[in-house]
Amino acid sequence: MANRQVLLAQRPIGVIDATTTSLVETPIPVCGPGEALIKVGTLSIDPTIRGWMNDAPGYLPPIGVGEVVRSSGVGEVVESQSPYYKVGDKVFGFTNWQEWVIANDENKLSVLPTGMGLDLATVMNVIGVTGVTAFFGLTEIGQFKAGDVVVVSGAAGATGSTVGQIAKAHGAAKVVGIAGGPEKCAEVVEKFGFDECLDYREPHLTRRLRTACPNGVDLYFDNVGGEILDAVLTNVAMRARGLVRSDLAVQQHREAVRTDQYVDADRASWSHGGFYHPRLHVALRRGPDRAGDDGAERNVGPRGAPGARTRTRARGAEPVVHRRKPRQDVGRCRRHREA
Repeated sequence: MANRQVLLAQRPIGVIDATTTSLVETPIPVCGPGEALIKVGTLSIDPTIRGWMNDAPGYLPPIGVGEVVRSSGVGEVVESQSPYYKVGDKVFGFTNWQEWVIANDENKLSVLPTGMGLDLATVMNVIGVTGVTAFFGLTEIGQFKAGDVVVVSGAAGATGSTVGQIAKAHGAAKVVGIAGGPEKCAEVVEKFGFDECLDYREPHLTRRLRTACPNGVDLYFDNVGGEILDAVLTNVAMRARGLVRSDLAVQQHREAVRTDQYVDADRASWSHGGFYHPRLHVALRRGPDRAGDDGAERNVGPRGAPGARTRTRARGAEPVVHRRKPRQDVGRCRRHREA
């Protein structure tokens, strides 16, 4: 027998393809003192792996070209010379994309408790990386509170669907999902228990979101970025919180609009970049009417930005967005006050 491994053959540009990875066969690793040999049974294929393939700094170092693709997985101990593992134990951790892996002091795997009655796929999902991301993202990073109105994009996905269920179980006033297509939206409501799901492919998402959340969005769990993030930003409630889960979503959104130009730290706080980046404070002023007097929505951009467009507002409505003053102007104002 051999150990089949998937290696990173070259760093991808854009969407990965068949040239990004290569399949090789190597000898099955030998179990030494203090080690255990694991037969990998289930692998996790997560969006974050795409980020690890880039030659860029992050919370974990990038995958090296020629190295086994990094991934979490679940397997079974088939041989052990370690007091921490016994034959037959089910373990979870970084197994990477390969059939056999060694558990030792450098690659510690967690032994799963027995008697849970869960198959390995469920372990990888609900109590694996997906569940951990959903739970701690919602409760610790998003600072969820009972009574919040929660909006989740990518609601039909693994993480998004789990976020909504956790929010409902912990007393959310309303959980609204955003997904693509009527079938996915129906599944989000009927299977995952969301109160409502909006199809982003239908027109006027901003207006439909305001109808679904008339008092604003208290907590937004973003999985996609882009125009959907824009729509939610125009519907945030006072002291709203939110987080952008994926670096890919951040990059996508930055191409559409520079979020660093929308700032109001007292209004809302937003964490971005897979939970590990510095906090980003983002907010939009909410006027009494987000549509023009004719009922049509308008594209918006930072005032003064090249090519920025504004929307027609009802009389007396506040500006939809405002721009941070340049840092040097703030400094001059401070010195002026001190003088």
